[in-house]
Amino acid sequence: MSDAAVIETIETDVLILGSGGAGLFAALHVNDAAPELAVTVAVKGLLGKCGCTRMVQGGYNVALAPGDSVERHFMDTIEGGKWLNDQELSWTLVEVAQERIRELENELGCFFDRNEDGSVHQKAFAGQTFDRTVHKGDLTGIEIINRLAEQVWSRGLSRMEDHRAVELIPAGDGSSIAGVLMIDMRTGGFKLVRARAVLLATGGGPTMYRYHTPSGDKTTDGMAMALRAGLALRDMEMVQFHPTGLLAGEETRMTGTVLEEGLRGYGAYLLDGDGARFMDKYDERGERATRDIVSRAMFEEMRLGKVGPLGGLFLSMAHLDEAEVRRQFKGMVERCADCGFDLAGDKVEVVPTAHYMMGGVEFAVDGSTELDGLFAAGEDTGGVHGANRLGGNGVANSTVYGGIAGDTMAAWLKDGGAQKALRDPDSAAVEAAVERCRIPLSRPPGDLEDIRTRLADIMWDDVGIIRDADTLARAATALTALENDLDAIGVDGGNLAYNLTWHDWMNLKNLILVSRTITAAALARDDSRGAHYRADFPETRNLEMSTFTRVRIKGDAIETTAEPVNFTRVRPGETLLGE
Repeated sequence: MSDAAVIETIETDVLILGSGGAGLFAALHVNDAAPELAVTVAVKGLLGKCGCTRMVQGGYNVALAPGDSVERHFMDTIEGGKWLNDQELSWTLVEVAQERIRELENELGCFFDRNEDGSVHQKAFAGQTFDRTVHKGDLTGIEIINRLAEQVWSRGLSRMEDHRAVELIPAGDGSSIAGVLMIDMRTGGFKLVRARAVLLATGGGPTMYRYHTPSGDKTTDGMAMALRAGLALRDMEMVQFHPTGLLAGEETRMTGTVLEEGLRGYGAYLLDGDGARFMDKYDERGERATRDIVSRAMFEEMRLGKVGPLGGLFLSMAHLDEAEVRRQFKGMVERCADCGFDLAGDKVEVVPTAHYMMGGVEFAVDGSTELDGLFAAGEDTGGVHGANRLGGNGVANSTVYGGIAGDTMAAWLKDGGAQKALRDPDSAAVEAAVERCRIPLSRPPGDLEDIRTRLADIMWDDVGIIRDADTLARAATALTALENDLDAIGVDGGNLAYNLTWHDWMNLKNLILVSRTITAAALARDDSRGAHYRADFPETRNLEMSTFTRVRIKGDAIETTAEPVNFTRVRPGETLLGE
C-alpha cells in the first residue's frame, strides 16, 4: 500500500456502526445472548449524546390498551404505508413492540408517563385509529437513550467514539464482509476494524434538504456505504416531511427542529398567515391526517402566499388549556420560548421539514442482508414503513429490529464455529477506499458551503414535497454537476485531527450520492403514493399490483427496477381486524 495505508487494525467479534436505539439495543442483546463475544460500538460522535433516537420527542407506538390490538396497529401501519410495506417486517414491528416496551420499562428502567390507575399513558398521534403512543412527556428519546447508554457503559462494552465509518470492506473472495474502514476523527488516521459480524445502524437523516430535523452528523453514511458495496436499497423516493418544523429564521440551526406530532394529536390548529384554519379543505381528519397529507396541504397554502413573516404557517394551541399544554409539553414549550415563541399561549411559525427516510437497505426479518455477515437495523433499512411512516413507529422500528439483529448475530456466530471466523479483507478495496477519502486533501480548498446550499436548493425545490418529471430531470442533471464541482475542490489537509472541513467534504459526497438515488427512484415512480407526490401523476394507481422501487449503483449510474409487493398477510380491500 501507499503512504495512505491503514495505520492500525482492530479485531472484534461484532462491530456495531451507530449508537442510536438500533445500535445500542443490538449491543445489549448480543451481550445477553453470548457474553463471550467481543462487541464494539463505533459512533461518529459520543455514545449517548448524538444521533436521532435521542431527539425523539413524541413516543413509541405499541398496542397495549383494551380495545387496541396488534392487528389494528398492523392495519394502521399498512394503510399508512399505502400498501408498499414488506408485510412481514411490519407485522414483526407491531408484534415485537409489545415485548420491547416491557423490556424498556422492566429491564432497562425507562420511566414512561402513566395514568392515575397506574397503567401506561398513551397519547394520540396522527394517522392512527387508536391512541397508542407511549411517551415520557415530550422527551421520550432522551429517556430511552440514557437507559440504553447506561447499560452499555456499565457492562464495559468496547466503544470507538469519534470514529467515522467510511467503507464496508469485503472479504478477499467477495463472498462476505470482512470489516469496516474507519477514520479516527481525533487524529485523522485510518483504522481497519475486522469483524465476524457487522451491524449497519448509522441512521438515515435527510439533511440534504433546506429544512430538516435530524442532527448535523446524520449524512446518510450507512446508505452510501451500502450502495458502494453493491447492496440494493428500496423505497428511496419516500422521504417523509414532518409538517411542523420550527421556523425561526435562516440564522439559527433551530429552524427545522420538530414540534412533535402529539401537539396536533392533542388539538393544536394549523393556521395560514391570516390566522384561518385550512386543513379541513384537504382531509376530513383535519390536523390529525397523516404527515404526507398535512405537509402537502401546508406546501400548497404556502404557494398561495398566505404566510407568516418568515414565509411559513402557524401552529396554534392558544384555544386549549394553557396550563395543561405547559404541563404535558414542557420540552416543546421551553424550546419555543428559547426562540422567542409562546407555544402555549400564542402561535408559532412552522414549515414542513425533512424528517425521516422510509427507504433504505433491503433486509430480512432477522436483520440479515444479502452480504453475508452484514446485518442492518433502524433507519438505514427500508420496507418496514412503506410509503409513509406513522409517527411513533420510528423508535419502535429501531428498538425492535436492533434487538432482533443482536439476537440473530449472536446465534449466527455461536452456530457457525470456524466457518464464521474473521475473513481476510480485500486489500485492494481497503486501499481504494483510503485513496477515495484522501482525494480532497490533494486539491485546492473550495467553498463547501456553496455546495451545501446548492444541494439544499436542488432537493427542496425539485425533489421535495411536490415533484414532477421536469423538476426531477432538472435535479438529476444538477446533482451530477454538483458532484463534479465537489470533486474539483479540496480542503486544507495540514492537520487531520478533528478536521471538520474534511469530514464535511465526505458528508457532502455521501449526501449527493443518496440524493441521486432519491431523485432516480422518484423519476421511476410515475404515480403518487404516501410521501411521494407527483404533480404530473397525482393519482394512486392499482393498489393490488403495487410495486416498490429498488435502486443499485451500476458503474456511475443509478439503476432502478420495479419489484412486486408480496401481500403475505392482507391484500388491499381486506383487513385483519376481527381475527
